[in-house]
Amino acid sequence: MKIAIVGKPVKEEVVPFVRRLLDLLLSQGVQVTVADEFAASLAPFFPLPPHIDVFTREDSLLDVTYLLSLGGDGTLLDAVTYVGPLQIPILGINMGRLGFLASVPYAQLELAIDSLLRGHYTIEERSLIHLDSDQEVFDGKNFGLNEFTILKRDTSSMIAVHTYIDGEYLNSYWADGLIVATPTGSTGYSLSCGGPVMMPQTNNFVISPVCPHNLNVRPLVVSDKSVISFEIEGRSTRYLVSLDSRSKPVDASIQLAVRREDFNARLVKLNQVNFLTTLRTKMHWGLDQRNA
Repeated sequence: MKIAIVGKPVKEEVVPFVRRLLDLLLSQGVQVTVADEFAASLAPFFPLPPHIDVFTREDSLLDVTYLLSLGGDGTLLDAVTYVGPLQIPILGINMGRLGFLASVPYAQLELAIDSLLRGHYTIEERSLIHLDSDQEVFDGKNFGLNEFTILKRDTSSMIAVHTYIDGEYLNSYWADGLIVATPTGSTGYSLSCGGPVMMPQTNNFVISPVCPHNLNVRPLVVSDKSVISFEIEGRSTRYLVSLDSRSKPVDASIQLAVRREDFNARLVKLNQVNFLTTLRTKMHWGLDQRNA
């Protein structure tokens, strides 16, 4: 068995946890390979144990059984770009704050690794969103787990995003931007803009305007079998487009459309963790604030 590890830059307080993780995996006879950026952040604290390899974004992970994401949800979103169509199962261990996706706290490290190695887990298939454009934007990584977003740049005036579903005109969104979120992304940026929470297995996208000029324009749920295309208009000639946490400036002449990706992200779900429990915990649902 071979396990790859990606992670956010290491802070001193989590160094003992990372060392324990590596020692635990090696003691179980697991082959370990570590992302080069993560390995570089470990270097000031301790050298990597012998027999641990280092990989880059350009290297193939074809022989990897699992990928561990050490960090928060942002780290796991980045981990998806390492895996892509290989669909290697990803386990997120939370060293960040919120942890909708990376829902296993690092205090439960031993239990999580034991469950993984024993096969005491299920695989949750999460749909991805794919960007089609007439200009290369994201270096071939044209997919995201959470959302695709069009935004105005800096403090420029609002933009108009003329939006079409399967070629049929939907609406012109006069706003700071527009989000198209997957069910996974419905608990992220879209939620902060008033969008609904969707169950992970829902076969839909949610279109959410960012600070719309017309307050009657509300988020809209559409089938993920649809192709959603856009034309951008505004005083500026440059705008921002993003897939999850990756953002790039683009020219207004670019042609953009999104659809469901042909492959999924496969998230490892441990038996003691489920989406509804995570949702209640992170959103503080059902708590009596009078007793807080």
